[in-house]
Amino acid sequence: MTVGDLAERVGVAEGTIRRLEQGDPNVALGIAFEAAVIAGVALFEEDEGRRRIEAERVADRLAVLPASVRRRASNHAF
Repeated sequence: MTVGDLAERVGVAEGTIRRLEQGDPNVALGIAFEAAVIAGVALFEEDEGRRRIEAERVADRLAVLPASVRRRASNHAF
């Protein structure tokens, strides 16, 4: 699939896809997700056991952070 094909299917300019490829943090997350799905990139682990392991890893990392940071981070859905 060309950059032009992907851009057309996502509904954005080719430049946006190029910025996405380069890791530009200013590209909207929804555009990145849509492009990934169209390109066939798996976004989330389908295996429940693997998701549980990953969630535990995040919890372990958060546990070593100061309480003020943990409170802010726990307000976000992962």
